[in-house]
Amino acid sequence: MTKSVAGEVAGLELPVERDCPFAPPAAYERLREQAPINKVHLTSGGEAWWVSRLEEARVVLADPRFSSDRRNDGYPLYALDAATLQLQRSQPPVMLGMDGAEHAAARRPVIGEFTVKRLAALRPRIQDIVDHFIDDMLTTDQHPVDLVQALSLPVPSLVICELLGVPYTDHDFFQSRTTMMVRRTSLEDRRRAFAELRAYIDDLVTHKESEPGDDLLGRQIARQRKEGVLDHVGLVSLAFLLLTAGHETTANMISLGVVALLTHPEQLALITADPDKTPMAVEELLRYFTIADGVTSRVATEDVEIGGVSIKAGEGVIVSTLSADWDPAAFKDPAELDIERGARHHLAFGFGPHQCLGQNLARMELQIVFDTLFRRIPTLRLAAPAEDLPFKNDAVVYGVHELPVTW
Repeated sequence: MTKSVAGEVAGLELPVERDCPFAPPAAYERLREQAPINKVHLTSGGEAWWVSRLEEARVVLADPRFSSDRRNDGYPLYALDAATLQLQRSQPPVMLGMDGAEHAAARRPVIGEFTVKRLAALRPRIQDIVDHFIDDMLTTDQHPVDLVQALSLPVPSLVICELLGVPYTDHDFFQSRTTMMVRRTSLEDRRRAFAELRAYIDDLVTHKESEPGDDLLGRQIARQRKEGVLDHVGLVSLAFLLLTAGHETTANMISLGVVALLTHPEQLALITADPDKTPMAVEELLRYFTIADGVTSRVATEDVEIGGVSIKAGEGVIVSTLSADWDPAAFKDPAELDIERGARHHLAFGFGPHQCLGQNLARMELQIVFDTLFRRIPTLRLAAPAEDLPFKNDAVVYGVHELPVTW
């Protein structure tokens, strides 16, 4: 193994935009090769360690000496300013911002909602949802169609609404607030969006506490009553996390996956000829784009040595999952989109105890969308050159703002 060294090359100034929409920034490769654990400069002020290879990334994400609690001094927030950092710290912690026993206690009651068995029961309903929106696409007289609005956003939005028991009629409201929160807009816009969405979810949970239904939130309320421990704030935080994370990321992956497959017709042909290969295609697309790069921030709670580099207690660490997923030591020819590579060990869903709770739901949605879309509209094509698409270089979660398609 090449020994990791720090400080041999200049650190990054975050955020860094992609030079090419289908590849990480060139600076990522330079750091990964020359100083895979190195200091970077933060928009919120100060510095943090940047971890850019898969081997060390997995070590950091699995090591309990690296805390996810953003209330800790030294915790770095990728691509956010100091005021936003303080705003985040002032809120009750969500599951992603908890450690150890606190995190396990918050995660344990909802794991059962995302088991393979329970998700398999959702498959027919997700298929109906996908078919419904494709039906609408096929009957429209307007061309080109923006796939983001026609399919990518509404499918995961409706799925997460039904899972949580959120009225789908409110989807425009929470989609717009979530979009504002993850874009690098003004602090005031982000603060307002956060407050409005949090208030909406607080009201939703209050209503469900009086009339719990047969949905995820209703079952959590029933469980809490049975155990005699009511936690309104915890339910609000859980619903906030699942609602925001449950549609934005999957929607962006649907759009980017379609772009990638349409611009790599030989790869698309593999799954249209054999849908059994679609699960492998989903894993490769997740690795290829790794759309939530840098959100896996940590802070060391004690002195730790990783890859030959000493990280002191109180120092922030940012794991670049995008860089790690393009590590040639882990993925041969990472710039090649190869749906048959078997890339399931990627970090697109994180790693360790905080690995994405809803990852298998996202996988199922992506598989159903890709199989159904290209089977029902085999002549689907981009209505604009891929390089001219409005990619989300202004957002924490990567994607495209619009995706014009025709057939």
